Amino acid sequence: MTDTAVNRPAVTGIDPRGPRFTASVTLAIFVLALLLSGPSPEAAAVLTGVQALFFAVGAGLGVQWTPTGLLFRSVIRPRLTPPADLEDPTPPRFAQAVGLVFAVVATIGFATGAVVLGQVFAGFAVVAAFLNAVFAFCLGCEMYLLGLRLTRRTA
Repeated sequence: MTDTAVNRPAVTGIDPRGPRFTASVTLAIFVLALLLSGPSPEAAAVLTGVQALFFAVGAGLGVQWTPTGLLFRSVIRPRLTPPADLEDPTPPRFAQAVGLVFAVVATIGFATGAVVLGQVFAGFAVVAAFLNAVFAFCLGCEMYLLGLRLTRRTA
């Protein structure tokens, strides 16, 4: 079965370890951006801009199609035992969209000299990525599920 709109295989579930790996890379990118933001806001803008592109792919196509998702699937996952369960890709995809907003605002802040704005939004992204990478708590996923519960309750 394929998704004919973009000619890629349809995904029914994703390995939950993939988004955690992606969150680890995201964490490293944002921490490096924060460290560089004082001496070189331009470098921080490049890093957060690259991360924004990763998030755009994840929000548009799914986290499994980001560069880190492809790396996980082709290099890391074959070395692991199969996951106990697969997870719905929709909440992580929503989380990628939320991350995209934070990365874009951080990039704009760093690129325009509003360094504190960039640092605040990059800092929020660090917290979210840390929670996912270390504790498997996806803040954006939880936002998605809460929104789903609230909209079902009011309908």
